[in-house]
Amino acid sequence: MDTEIELKFLVSDAVVPLIPSLITQFAKTVINKPSRSLQNAYYDTPSRELRALDIGFRTRCADSKCEQTIKLAGEVVGGLHQRPEYNLPIESSRPDLLAFNNAIWPHGMQVNAISDNLYPIFSTNFIRRTWLIETPNGAKIEVVLDKGEIAASGKVDIISELEIELVEGNRDELFALADKLVSQNCIRLGLYSKAARGYRLADETPLKPSKSIGFVKLKKQATQEQALIEAMNFGIRFVQKHEQCYFDKPSLKTLKRVTDGISLIRHNFWLFDDIVSKDSTEQLRTELKWLLSELAWVENAIQLKTYTSKRHAFYKKINAAPALAQVINDLKELQPSIDDINALFQSARYNRLLLSLTTWLVDKQWRKFWGQTQLQAAEQPVAKIAKRLFNKDWQNLDKLLPKEQTLTAQDYLSLRTQLENSLLSGNCLGSLFDKEERLEFRLPWLDISHGMYELSTLEYLKQLCGGQEDEQLAKIQQWLDQKSDYLVSAMEQSRLASFDIEPYWQ
Repeated sequence: MDTEIELKFLVSDAVVPLIPSLITQFAKTVINKPSRSLQNAYYDTPSRELRALDIGFRTRCADSKCEQTIKLAGEVVGGLHQRPEYNLPIESSRPDLLAFNNAIWPHGMQVNAISDNLYPIFSTNFIRRTWLIETPNGAKIEVVLDKGEIAASGKVDIISELEIELVEGNRDELFALADKLVSQNCIRLGLYSKAARGYRLADETPLKPSKSIGFVKLKKQATQEQALIEAMNFGIRFVQKHEQCYFDKPSLKTLKRVTDGISLIRHNFWLFDDIVSKDSTEQLRTELKWLLSELAWVENAIQLKTYTSKRHAFYKKINAAPALAQVINDLKELQPSIDDINALFQSARYNRLLLSLTTWLVDKQWRKFWGQTQLQAAEQPVAKIAKRLFNKDWQNLDKLLPKEQTLTAQDYLSLRTQLENSLLSGNCLGSLFDKEERLEFRLPWLDISHGMYELSTLEYLKQLCGGQEDEQLAKIQQWLDQKSDYLVSAMEQSRLASFDIEPYWQ
């Protein structure tokens, strides 16, 4: 068995000719291996039993020789892929699942039944260029460039990937080479394997953006440090997933999911401050703040798109006021283009941030700043800590949103960030508690959070209407004030209802 420790990158055609010189600049010695044409077929059952177990089964033929490979469920952190791998030679391109040692399979797997039902799902065919390098510090790294395509049911998806795998030596050297590579624009970290992409193509299940950020999956007995690792990995993957969704099908809502993931990552630094010092995250926090600022326009852009949608209640009002419609159109013209966003996601700064987050997580860099207090806190059950954090959060909100006080639109808007942070804590740690009770408690607060978003939309429209001598705009402002009052009334009902619901963590 081999365990791959590799980083995967997606590369544009423009940067491919630069790769040999980048490698040469980094390495002490470089061995350039001959290019090979690789034909690969991936197998599974009609019900995708191997896929359900996160097992990849592939045959590969090259230079008149064939082998079969099993890749078992492993770990993907950022662009770092670590998976157990087993290879066996075969006489032809036909696979033989039963030839592998029975000890490798997950408990309860019906190997014989699966073997009887295997058939080729998709193929990957590409030209592979390989370099074996030795770094000045003595590490050996294999660099592989694959150019070709994935094919399934008459459909194709282009392969243009660079993989760097640690053969021998310190993992830090792998990350150092990765940093050298992403210093070039148009090389970005890749989350999804060829197999994952092939299944999506074969089963016609394209990658789709999530409707919400969801919940980090945690084991009941998880320690605080284990929860930190899970939550950070969740956040990084969430950002990378929606980055890829944007490349596949650009949309403002997909960009909003990217900002949600960035916010969750930043929130983790605060949530786990018992074991994560500010010193260990200073540079990361600076870069995350930069990225959020680059995407700060997205929420307003969604609002502007909403206003000009024929299906929205605002549409007729806005079209009845040419001055306002012109302001909105001018603002839309100033928004970054799809090409601008693609350039951001392919930029060296963005990919260095993802690589730095991955390195910080894989190397557990927060431990460098630990004393005895942090060590003890890291081993504490996170469920116990979650109760303390949730109590503190909601006690603060209770003081700021007292039951006996009637709140205004401005009151709600001023508390938006605090409520969103409290809800993010639930996204990180809420899976430790009963799902139904969690949903019941969060529902009115999610309604209020959505109401705050709507209020900010109305306030933004009011600002666009303001400062202009126009009778029609004055009427729209009056109408917006009425909408705000109605919305605040509904939010007040949700808030009062929330006081009757027992906290799900109690």
